Amino acid sequence: MTDPLDTGREVLRTEGEALLALARDMPADFAAVVARIADAPGRVIVTGIGKSGHIARKIAATLASTGTRALFVHPAEASHGDLGMIGVEDIVLAISNSGETVELRDIVAHTRRFGVTLIGLSSRAESTLMQQADLRLTLPRLPEACGIGMVPTTSTTLTLGLGDALAVALLRLRGFRAEDFSVFHPGGKLGAQMARVSQIMASGDRLPLVEVATPMGETLVEMTAKGLGIAAVTEDGRLAGVITDGDLRRNMDHLMDRRAGEVATRDPLTVPPDMLAAKALAILNERKINVLIVCEDDRPVGVLHIHDLLRAGVA
Repeated sequence: MTDPLDTGREVLRTEGEALLALARDMPADFAAVVARIADAPGRVIVTGIGKSGHIARKIAATLASTGTRALFVHPAEASHGDLGMIGVEDIVLAISNSGETVELRDIVAHTRRFGVTLIGLSSRAESTLMQQADLRLTLPRLPEACGIGMVPTTSTTLTLGLGDALAVALLRLRGFRAEDFSVFHPGGKLGAQMARVSQIMASGDRLPLVEVATPMGETLVEMTAKGLGIAAVTEDGRLAGVITDGDLRRNMDHLMDRRAGEVATRDPLTVPPDMLAAKALAILNERKINVLIVCEDDRPVGVLHIHDLLRAGVA
């Protein structure tokens, strides 16, 4: 009886070695495909059926989320009206391992009739699809990992990997940034990590503010009322220091006889409101603190507490 662990390792080795082989010998038209897509005024229409269709959906989604307008069109639906989704300014990326998928016939014919750029992705350079294509992404013909040569395994992994390579090459060519990525991912954990400090911080009436000359009695009232464990100490509207719970403990002797400026820690660490919340969290963790003052032009505009990051799903 075959050990499942041995089988699993064999499959992963087979597919991993195939990806390395593809990296060593990339399709000759890869750079031309990237350039054509980058310059195209329209969208990338990704199509395929069966396992290739599942991979095509993922490639379209990855392209769309990284700044390349893309959508998946099912080839069977295309034959019943969805060909109208494909415009002359678009580019069609058709995926078929054999290159002879019958269901792609109408989409291929549509691109030839109206002069739509057709990119073929297949392991068979001599196939009908690749002969019709304007640009070709030819995959190496390597054994499927199933051991019987029938189940799409290695071929789908190679297709998915090449799709990722296309998406990343395009995003780097366009200078796509984490800030741009957040526009397409506003929800969930990823969306939270892409949020700005200004979207999470306590501000306005929630901001604990005192002047350097404020008596510590009034300062304690302000800190207690706002409940953030910190107060921003200002002088002429600019941040002069901060008072934390730790500062209170360190200055217990005659505390109530002193003023905020005498107790405050000067030149405190601050962050700008446009900083990514995830980066601010990294600063909190690195410094082993729970709260930061948010400043703009040296003026306190907010307080970022680790509890706010937790509630927002960043931490």
